[in-house]
Amino acid sequence: MRPNYLLAITCLVTATACAEPSQLTREQTVGPDPVLPAPSSTPIPTMHVAPAKGWPAGTKPKSPEGRNVTAFATGLEHPRWVYVLPNGDVLVAETNAPQRPDEGKGIRGRVMKLMQTKAGAAVPSPNRIILLRDGDGDGDGVAETRSTFLEGLNSPFGMALVGDILYVANTDAVLRFPYKNGEQKITAEGAKVVDLPAGTRNHHWTKNLIATPDGSKLYVTVGSNSNVAENGIEAEEGRAAIWEVDTKTGAHRIFASGLRNPNGLAWEPKTGALYTVVNERDELGNDLVPDYLTAVRDGAFYGWPYSYYGPNVDKRVKQQRPDLVAKAIKPDYALGSHVAALGLAVTNEGAYIGQHGSWNRKPLTGYNVVFIPFSNGRPSGQPVEVLNGFLGPKGEAYGRPVGVAFDKRGGLLVADDVGNAIWRVAPR
Repeated sequence: MRPNYLLAITCLVTATACAEPSQLTREQTVGPDPVLPAPSSTPIPTMHVAPAKGWPAGTKPKSPEGRNVTAFATGLEHPRWVYVLPNGDVLVAETNAPQRPDEGKGIRGRVMKLMQTKAGAAVPSPNRIILLRDGDGDGDGVAETRSTFLEGLNSPFGMALVGDILYVANTDAVLRFPYKNGEQKITAEGAKVVDLPAGTRNHHWTKNLIATPDGSKLYVTVGSNSNVAENGIEAEEGRAAIWEVDTKTGAHRIFASGLRNPNGLAWEPKTGALYTVVNERDELGNDLVPDYLTAVRDGAFYGWPYSYYGPNVDKRVKQQRPDLVAKAIKPDYALGSHVAALGLAVTNEGAYIGQHGSWNRKPLTGYNVVFIPFSNGRPSGQPVEVLNGFLGPKGEAYGRPVGVAFDKRGGLLVADDVGNAIWRVAPR
């Protein structure tokens, strides 16, 4: 084993970073015009991992705003995404990455797998959706009923109900299932709507979806198959994009591209714009590249892999495309580098974002839920922490927030895939 990789493993085990800490303030790293320092690419990328521990007895996340935080459900298995049905039932995707034999090969890949294990991201996928119901009528924000709603799935993630059809995004396909109001289990076989890019590498495996208000179309997120096209651009066919899918025929097209790893999707209620949060590329230093929140335009290109945050060229890409760089759209709002923005829920006032947390930045960042205020239907102002306390005093991860959604009484539900819980933040 080469010495530089031995050093990388040592850095991983001790949870220290092979780089100097960031010199930027939080205010400099967020907003429509973040500070973008010069890229810093080193043979050994920064690895600063918060070891997954889980919540000590009697502890839970905190609301800096002083709102009441309760455990809606605990004892789950890697809950990552949450969806609220019209009747108030809550669907939770218990899921993780599928088997990917070609992902993480070689010494570098083994180091990354060690990192994922330390961060709590290497557990087997339960491959099911759980239904939670707060059904005792006392409004206590606790799910009294729990049932297996769908099982035998393939790394499920996004969910959307249109009329009496439930759409589920597996890692390799969108499926439709018949749904009856109030039922606690679906036994019918799912029908395939459309295949999605997957395969034996499937680097970014999560696939989310959202339906148009009339239910005629689905928008589906498909992350890239690499960090920055290091496996060749051919491996990125149909990826780093948001697809538009016809719900009746399965016909699909690329709605927007150049989005390295889009996750959360939401409609902005005032403008009707489709918003997403995107995880940007790694290994350019503590403060590159900012993850972001942006409205998504039809036919737009957002830079990946050739450039970032507009026209800033990534020189690591083997085949440069200045023609595409010239078209790259600058995102609306930077969330900070490596925060791992995943969950997204948008109201008239702004966006709530679940930030899973960094593994490659010093100091650690993310590990919280933030609110981005909107003005005239667009993000404006500094982020406000809504939920924190996911990191312990020694830098260990008690939990990691992922999906967010509002329940029928206006409480914010937050999926925590390390704490194996769904937390509820009371309305303002």
